[in-house]
Amino acid sequence: MSNLLSLIGWTFLPNLVTGWAQTIYYGITIRAGDPKPRPGSPRFAEHRRRIHILVVSLYLLYTIYEADHDLRRQGSFYSDLSLPLDASDRDIKSRFRRLAAVHHPDKAVGQDAEAVNAYFVHLKTASDTLLDPARRFAYERFGPDVVQWASQNRCVTIRDFVARGAQMLVPYYGVAAAVMYALGLFGYLDWARYERWLVLAVMFVFELNTVMRPGRPALFEKVVDPVLRLYGREGAAYLPFQIIALARKLCITVYVAFSQIGPLIGADTSSGQIVVGAKKGGNEEQLLRQNLDRLEVAARALDVDTARLLEMEMAPFAGDEQVVQSMKGKMKEWLVQNTIRADPMVRDALGRAFQKRRMGAPAGAKGTR
Repeated sequence: MSNLLSLIGWTFLPNLVTGWAQTIYYGITIRAGDPKPRPGSPRFAEHRRRIHILVVSLYLLYTIYEADHDLRRQGSFYSDLSLPLDASDRDIKSRFRRLAAVHHPDKAVGQDAEAVNAYFVHLKTASDTLLDPARRFAYERFGPDVVQWASQNRCVTIRDFVARGAQMLVPYYGVAAAVMYALGLFGYLDWARYERWLVLAVMFVFELNTVMRPGRPALFEKVVDPVLRLYGREGAAYLPFQIIALARKLCITVYVAFSQIGPLIGADTSSGQIVVGAKKGGNEEQLLRQNLDRLEVAARALDVDTARLLEMEMAPFAGDEQVVQSMKGKMKEWLVQNTIRADPMVRDALGRAFQKRRMGAPAGAKGTR
């Protein structure tokens, strides 16, 4: 249901917001009384193209912020116990004893006993998970699911947890690749087709490296963490499984950008409409074919109108073949004298023909001077 709502949102929301933003833009930049670009004009289409790119870009940035906010709201075992990522076993035990003294169900008087008991069990699970080296390693890379893996799938060692994580990782990217291939066959992913596969491959390698390496990715340790501390988010470092969740969200965002923004970058607005091409280099050919089709339709319509007009002009002389033939002869003579010979291209061609004849004639021949 959420995917359907998201699809509907991506179909209608950007266009709706683009229309509002363009109206506001004209209200700010164009003075009262001055004419605004009319719909269907090249200027209007160009403004709409740029505003649509801006709207979609801002919305994509918001989705990244929303993903980060959701991760912060969900928290982790470290944040629930108020511990840093490099906390020792002694720090974990000491912190749990302090929290247990406050949130133990026996000390909950006048509170919801069920909620207090559930929160205490959660703290106990977090403490036990972080005190076990194998489960701690697995939790940092695969998230809270490792608690269920340890109880139901009997995962004990790091190898067991990694094998279980690989069983989920391979089908995820296998299904993603199959969906991309199927959509490509139906022509939905023609734009940036190879770039999409490259992004998927990079994401797979990045996630595999994040899961297998002993520590966190160097990009986050050397770049992201200092930036977070700079903005006052102490102790807000991402765990590997949170990094993977953000990377997957970013991957989806890039795919949406390929579909929503990519075709608009090289779109043609000279016809008053945003004309995009499915393939790079094929847009000009498609536009040329459309213009030729329009020209052919216009020529056929003009031919029909000319025939009808000629029939109306000749209607008074219907039945008199001699007069009709005389009228056709005079019309032909008039066209030759006043239209064809008066055409600059025709006069230029005749002049060149006469010049060639005079240059090829022998000296003293008639018409050389």
